[in-house]
Amino acid sequence: MAFSSGNSDDIMSEMNITPLVDVMLVLLVVFIVTAPMLTKAIPVNLPKTNAVAPANQPDPLIVSLDGNNQLFLNKQSIERSELLVRLTEAQTRNKAQVVQIQADTDANYGAVAGLLADIEKSGIHHLALLTQK
Repeated sequence: MAFSSGNSDDIMSEMNITPLVDVMLVLLVVFIVTAPMLTKAIPVNLPKTNAVAPANQPDPLIVSLDGNNQLFLNKQSIERSELLVRLTEAQTRNKAQVVQIQADTDANYGAVAGLLADIEKSGIHHLALLTQK
């Protein structure tokens, strides 16, 4: 290891990585802060029960009803009139189609009952009501 004298007319051939490390740490902090916000979940307060989680079903349709009685099918907003048509199409493609219902605790009981009636009209018989444990 050689020490240099006070006269440094030579060009330094080593790369200064301090700014690179600073930039990488800032990017890491930004990623850590923004990663939880990237989930696009529908804000639904599920009721709490002591029931166990349903078995994993292949490609279930998830019907969500939020506190404002807004209806979603697989996280896409949908009109009530269109729901029966889409469920009937899914049932004709797959006779063992599974539907999972997420209804907010603030959702209207009549809206949930109407949702269950629409699922029954579509011919789907495999149904799960999702809750929080």
